[in-house]
Amino acid sequence: MKTHAFTREISVDPTYDIVVAGGGPAGTAAALAASRLGAKVLLLEATGALGGMGTSGLVTAFDPMANGERNLVGGIMLEIVEALYKRGELPPQVTPDFWRKRYHCWTPFRAESLKFLLDELLVAAGVEVRLFTTLVAAEAEANQVKGVIVHNIEGLRYIPARMFIDCTGDAVLANYCGVPCRTNPEFMPGTLCSLHAGIDWARVDHGLQYRKIFEAVENGHFTQPDRHLPGLSQVGEGLGYLNGGHLFHKDPLKAAGRTEGMMLGRRLVREYVSFYRKYIPGCENLELVTTAALMGVRETRRIVGEYDLTFADYQARRSFPDQIGVFNKFVDIHVRDCSDKEFQRFSKEMSDTGRLKEGEWFGLPYGIIVPKGWKNLWVAGRCNSSDVMVHGSIRVMPAASMMGQAAGAAAWLCLKHAETANTLRTDRLVETLRAANAYLPQSGLQPAMTRNEAGA
Repeated sequence: MKTHAFTREISVDPTYDIVVAGGGPAGTAAALAASRLGAKVLLLEATGALGGMGTSGLVTAFDPMANGERNLVGGIMLEIVEALYKRGELPPQVTPDFWRKRYHCWTPFRAESLKFLLDELLVAAGVEVRLFTTLVAAEAEANQVKGVIVHNIEGLRYIPARMFIDCTGDAVLANYCGVPCRTNPEFMPGTLCSLHAGIDWARVDHGLQYRKIFEAVENGHFTQPDRHLPGLSQVGEGLGYLNGGHLFHKDPLKAAGRTEGMMLGRRLVREYVSFYRKYIPGCENLELVTTAALMGVRETRRIVGEYDLTFADYQARRSFPDQIGVFNKFVDIHVRDCSDKEFQRFSKEMSDTGRLKEGEWFGLPYGIIVPKGWKNLWVAGRCNSSDVMVHGSIRVMPAASMMGQAAGAAAWLCLKHAETANTLRTDRLVETLRAANAYLPQSGLQPAMTRNEAGA
């Protein structure tokens, strides 16, 4: 590949305490947590709205937050869901048991309501937000980030800070800094979600769509015979969001892959519209309102962290003294192609291999959000340090929010106590998160984080 040297002088911003890259569920939680504790925080977001996949991506349902007995996901994520409910912004079928108790239950919401709520929360907390601002480079030395270069309508700017949190989902900041990252050669395909109107939900049999998809595939209805359908879910009186149509073999770490994926996704959505009109009673008048502005990416880079969470940890229902969250969601690794072998693998994992029972949970240790050996850099969200299997559980919005809140609190504690990300006293972090309504049931707190040979 040819290279080209490009040099110019750019403006330098004042120094921030903390810069958060990415305004999705992880980034908004990180910024809120740090700012509420007293830090001067700048939040950078490439799109025109906060919320990430929940808003711009139209993935308008929070993954399971309870385990059949009690709520597991507290803190900022719980605050957001409760606020949406109190405002009457959740669909009519939703009750508090969806997130407070029920087992493997999704909580649908309206994307526009979440956008507005996040705007209000960030402004009230005093976070400086810059939308339409893209991270283009970073400066780091001796495992410490010095600053980042961003681009927006004002041009290029250099932003120095004392602490940095990468919530880009794709580990963009960490990758720019040279943090070792892993990718899965057979990563999960993305999906382009969409919003639909004209649905008579009183007549819709929710389970019928999963049975009729086989008939439609057999009849040659789709251009790709994809039998894995996440499905159409209610988000309003006549509204539904569709998570359907896998974008196979489109590399989301390449611009061409994302471009091809968006174009293919828009075509597939139209095929699903005709499927629902033809096969599902109550959807005869279903109308496409819009497709998402963002491709729904499930998997790209994962960092090598101070702790590498594994499927063995998940199966053991392991608790950690320094855990920053607990979770119960099943291992959700979508089909990678349309073959019988892949669908059988997916069906087996969904039914037994990667599923915890009611009342159970596993812990998320602090080390999965700390790049190994780094002093002032954290990640939060799906770029965490984990193996492929357990990543299939914790790549989702509630887990991302818990990681983001922990990263924001950890960055503030490092500022307060002159510590580093990889030497932080984790007992202080756990107590700080508990004070912010996180559910962390572990006993026997310890100052040092749990470590292993990550990346093995």
